[in-house]
Parts: sequence; structure tokens; C-alpha cells
Amino acid sequence: FPTRRSSDLGVQVTAEATPHHFTLTEEAVGDYDTHAKMNPPLRSRRDREALLAGLADGTIDAIATDHAPHDATCKHIEFGLAAFGVVGLETVLPLTLDLVRKGVLSRTRAVELLGLGASRALGIAKGTLAVGADADLAIVDPDLEWVFQVDGMRSKSRDR
Repeated sequence: FPTRRSSDLGVQVTAEATPHHFTLTEEAVGDYDTHAKMNPPLRSRRDREALLAGLADGTIDAIATDHAPHDATCKHIEFGLAAFGVVGLETVLPLTLDLVRKGVLSRTRAVELLGLGASRALGIAKGTLAVGADADLAIVDPDLEWVFQVDGMRSKSRDR
């Protein structure tokens, strides 16, 4: 997918989406659930659908984790005082693979979004199997069943 340029300004423009924004909507906040408080905030179903379309059609260049975990003391307080941020690191791969299973993304597109998109946007030689390139790859079993559990987390949000 090519880097897009604004025809009026001649500047490079890139876009990323996060697992929580392409999975959840503002309904997750419910009755002021601080675990769904993030910046930018969750949006409507229509916005979520637009993100999914942008991921699929190449408008969005990358999936970023936006990993911003907080311990219980920062989240178990009133909504207005609670910290912005959610876990993204442990959820990015399974939620992206869920989009593949649902037919929103192809496996190839998922790899582009998780690896190549950010590299291209930043102009760094990462996420490729080219001769002489860094061996920065992960081997994933896309059919492995896995259940997200707070106890299995490695970030400081696990104590919630």
C-alpha cells in the first residue's frame, strides 16, 4: 500500500488504529467504567465500522497497540479522576486475528498492518524477510485458541 500525500499540501499522511478502537464502542464505558476510559475516547458503532473499512481498504496504514496500562489505584477511582489508557499489548494480536477470522482482513493485510505499516510510515527497514534485514519476525499459530485472562497479563494492569 502506497504512502498517500495530501494533494494540496504535499505532506505525507499516515493513519493508525488501535485494537480497542476497532473492537469496542462508547457503549463499553457504560456506567462510567474507568477501564474503558482512553484518549482518544471510544466512539460510535458507525465510527468503529469506518475504522474497519479503513483497515481493510488501505486507508489506515498500521495497527498500533496504544498500550497504556495503569495499576488499580489509577483506575479504581471516580471516572473524572481516573487515568486515561488501556491494555493494548496483550490484545493486539488476538483481536487482529479475530478480524481475519471474520473476513474483515486477509492474513496478508493483517501482517501489513501489524508490521509493515509502521515501518513504512517511519521510513525504517523493518518487517521484511529481505536478505540482510533484521530477523524481526514472529511465528504465530492463527488457529490456536486462547482466552485472555487478567492473571496472564505481564503489564501493571494485571492487578485490577
